[in-house]
Order: sequence, then C-alpha cells, then structure tokens
Amino acid sequence: MRALLARRDILLLVVARLIDMAGSNALWIALGIRVKELTGSNSDAGLIFFALVLGTLGAPLGGALVDRMRRLPFLITMNVISTVLVLPLLLVQDRNSIWICYVVMTLYGLASGVTGSAMTALTQTLIPPEHLGDANGLLQTMLQGLRLIAPLLGAGVLSVFGLGPLVMGDAATFALVALLIALIRQREEDPQPVQPESGVQITAGFRYIATVPALRQFTVAAVLATVAFGLSESALFAVVDEGLHRPPGFLGVLSSLQGAGAIAAGVAAGSLMRRAGEGRTVVLGLACAAGGSLLSAVPSLFAVAPGIILIGASLPWIVAGIMTLFQRRTPTGLMGRTDAALNVLLGVPQTTAIAAGAVLIALVDYRVMLVVMAALMATSALYLATRTTRQSTEKAVAARLAQEPGEGTPEGSPTRRR
Repeated sequence: MRALLARRDILLLVVARLIDMAGSNALWIALGIRVKELTGSNSDAGLIFFALVLGTLGAPLGGALVDRMRRLPFLITMNVISTVLVLPLLLVQDRNSIWICYVVMTLYGLASGVTGSAMTALTQTLIPPEHLGDANGLLQTMLQGLRLIAPLLGAGVLSVFGLGPLVMGDAATFALVALLIALIRQREEDPQPVQPESGVQITAGFRYIATVPALRQFTVAAVLATVAFGLSESALFAVVDEGLHRPPGFLGVLSSLQGAGAIAAGVAAGSLMRRAGEGRTVVLGLACAAGGSLLSAVPSLFAVAPGIILIGASLPWIVAGIMTLFQRRTPTGLMGRTDAALNVLLGVPQTTAIAAGAVLIALVDYRVMLVVMAALMATSALYLATRTTRQSTEKAVAARLAQEPGEGTPEGSPTRRR
C-alpha cells in the first residue's frame, strides 16, 4: 500500500475522494438534523436521504457518458457543476423552505452517482488489478473513517453557526477536488467516435451483470442489504429520540462510533480479501450488520454503541468486497456502465426502502424495523454463502459485450497510455 500511495496520481486520487466525502458527509448529516429541527418529524428528516438516493437513478445515462469521454476532464466538469449545485441550500430558513433541501439533494444524488461511476472507472485504470483489494480497503477505511469527524463537525457547526458555513464548505471541497483531479498526469487517449447512444449500449452494464454469475449473485445479496440499510435511515433518528432519549444532534455521536468501526474493519479489508476472498469478506460484513441491528434495537447506550460500531465495521467489508469483485471482472470499456447499472439496481430498492421507512417509522415501533433489517442482512449473508460461482463463461461474455458497436475494448486491452 505504501508503494501505491508513493505514486503521485494515486495519492491525488485518494486525497480527492477523501476531501469529497468529508464535505458531503458533514453536509448530509447536518441537513437531516436541520430538517428534523425545523419540522420535528423523523419522516421528513429521513426523506433527505430518500431524495439523495432518488437522484442516483439517472446513473445509466451518466455511466454511458463515462465510457464515452475522457474521465479526467469529465470529473473536473462534474465537480465544478456540483460546486454551484449546493448553493441554493443557503436559502433554507424555515419549514416552508425545506422543499429546497429535497430538490437540491435529488440533483446532488444524480451528480454523485455519475461522479462515482467515473471515479470507479478511473480507479480501475490507475491501480493494478492485484492491488485493487488493498486500494478499495484503504479508500473505505478513509472514507468511512470520516464518520469520526465529519458528522460531529457538521452537527457542531450547524448548532453554532447554522447551515450556511456547511454549504459553503461543501462547495469549496468540490472546487478543491476539481483542482486535485486536474493535477493527475495520467494521459488519456481520445475516446473512439461512436454512434449516438442506443438502448442496447446504455443497458450493456445491466446485461453484463445478468450474464456473469458472480456479479449477479453479489448484486442480489447487495440488494437485500441495501433494502435493510434503507429502512434504517429513519429508524436511526428514532433510536436517538425514542430509544436513547437524546436530542437530534446526538446522531452525530452515533455516526462517529460507526466511523470508528469502519476504520478498524477497513484496515483489515485488504488482508481479509487476500486470504478469504471477496465473497467471504462480504458475508462477514453482512453478519456484522445483522448483529449490529439487533443490538441497536435495545434502548440502552451500552447496547446501541457496540451495535452501531458493528454496523460501521460491516460497511468497508461489504462495499470494498463488492467493488473489488466488479473492478476485477469488468472490462475497462464497460466499467462506467456496469458501475452505473449496479448503482441503479441498488438505488431503486434503496429509494423505495427509505421512503417506506419514512412512512413506517410513524406507524411501527422502530425496534421492529431494526429486527427486519437484521433479518434481511442475515438472509443476504446466507444466500451469498451458499451460492457457488461459475466463471467459465465470463471472459467470453465480457469480450462479446465489449465488442458490440460502441462498447469499448475487450478486457485486458489497453485503453489508456501514460
């Protein structure tokens, strides 16, 4: 890992992603708290996350753009756009203006989904395949570890100075990320001329996932886990309010505990994947999430705290395991669309789950929702653990899809020169 970080371009990419997530995490949590303060409603606060995920459903078109354009200029442009996108949040002053939060968060989610696919594709080309597990583990350690600082920072700044400084700070992080990406020296070939986008080209990522057994099985498991996490968004506000009888800002403390668990697990992610493989790593993460959900249902900080830590520990293993598998088994010319397809396949059920959670939290005891979350996580772990993965046709499928008109290059073909 030291050798990877010694490479200037990789270090710039890691720092850019770290700064991006620092600003975003501070803003998201603060915006949810602000809506809770303005409305007194757990449902309204949970809908902030619903709007964010809803925006990611436009990812397939963005993924097609990622595979058709040079990724460095594309990322610079998207970050400049995002710099301006967050500024309307400065107009949020009372409950009558919270609609601005939902509109901005929807567009924020769209931009985030497109940028995320471009970042994934750029990571795949910058980092050698044998080091992807270590790199993704490091990224998850750093990104999830921001929960130690960003939520407390966001909640603290919100309580003292209001929402304005957080909005301006997030805009500044987007501008800084654009600058860091501009400093990456990787030379990219001009994209090959292609015909206008067709449905076949845009859906290539979905078809690739469907025809590769390993990716299909991981996606099914991830969907179940995503539904569980979606239900928990509104439930966590209730854990703080009804379970622990603390003010809304205490959610920042729990988020920091989640970050502590993520750091501990993320440090071990690369080594765990080398020894156990991506599948067992994801299964272990799902099991941690199930156990953490059950503990969080107990109305005591002595149970909730370790439960939140376990949920935090689950995230690097689940995300890094799935991301590494997809990057290793997807041809470069399909990476943007495959990542975008995965985002949609996860985003639709997640959006539905968050919306359902925002409604159910007003009708059902939050502890019931956490038990359901644990059951979904356990089911996902069992499904993935008992499936056998057939890989004999993967290369043929990858080559066929990559060779279709406008589909890019086959796996292993050089698409970048330095």
